[in-house]
Amino acid sequence: MSNDERTFVMVKPDGVQRGLIGEIVSRFEHRGLKLVGAKALQLDEELASQHYGEHRDKPFFDGLVEFITSAPVFAMVWEGKDATRQVRRMVGATDPGESAPGTIRGDYGLDLGRNVIHASDHADEGANEREIDLFFDESELLDYEQATDEWQYE
Repeated sequence: MSNDERTFVMVKPDGVQRGLIGEIVSRFEHRGLKLVGAKALQLDEELASQHYGEHRDKPFFDGLVEFITSAPVFAMVWEGKDATRQVRRMVGATDPGESAPGTIRGDYGLDLGRNVIHASDHADEGANEREIDLFFDESELLDYEQATDEWQYE
């Protein structure tokens, strides 16, 4: 499919600790997105600082790094038509209190600092590619046809 797009998603430490990985993966699969890369990992301070680099000069930066390195995360790359926009709509607003019911943050988050999931955003030019490259080598990403594609896309 020529209009496939890849997007980066990460279940944060609170989502991993609460046992939400399977539920979150299921939501993206049920939407029709294709999982092309996934792994559990423990972020070190260097990788966390690179990931949150755009916030380096903000007062909450140290807290972000401390939290994201506090326990394992589950990093993923999803693929599909307009994948970034689709994922962002499913994830919901950054503040779970502002997220609609039915979104991942609206259903599972209660606190801005514990909002379960990270997803790349089109607003940050090149965020998808930068984040995918931070967390995955090209050899860790799959390229395959999904049997359901013809039933999901025109």
